[in-house]
Amino acid sequence: MPERNQAVLDFLLSRRSRPAKTLTGPAPERAEIETLLTAAARTPDHGKLEPWRFIVLERKALGRLAELARDRGAALGKDEADIAKVVDQYAQSPLAVIVVESPVISDKIPVIEQTYSAGAVALALLNAALAAGWGASWLTGWAVHDPDFAARGLGLAPHERVVGTIHIGTETAAPPERPRPDMNRIVTWRSA
Repeated sequence: MPERNQAVLDFLLSRRSRPAKTLTGPAPERAEIETLLTAAARTPDHGKLEPWRFIVLERKALGRLAELARDRGAALGKDEADIAKVVDQYAQSPLAVIVVESPVISDKIPVIEQTYSAGAVALALLNAALAAGWGASWLTGWAVHDPDFAARGLGLAPHERVVGTIHIGTETAAPPERPRPDMNRIVTWRSA
């Protein structure tokens, strides 16, 4: 029998993201963020291409992005409620990490496998933050999919895109449990 790491299994069976609007300071210090990023970067990566990267957003940068989101939302004709939702994500966050998919040209590794790896990195970062005792939430929103916001605000190259924004801070309220998938509905067993 393999050696069981029950603590990790218990964590995974009970993990729960924390809504970003319930996060406040303090946020992790740089050394702890580096540890969380190191854990996330251990994600499966076929071909060792590292088709992802991180952008750590501290308070001043988050404030600048909140203003850019307000300007871009108005320029794009977004509804005031849609603009406010994204602006608040940046304005109220104590710290955020943008996970960027940055695919690498490869004859052997299809881009879709690189996309899967980038998504896995985002989940690994979220789980590392939660396992370290922080509140954390994975969000996107219209702004990160806007090419102008991505280029001007985040410095993304044309071939890159945001997988997610992982907000990390101190949780102010534990979220209630939510319904989970019915395993009988989503699992198919094949024995032959």
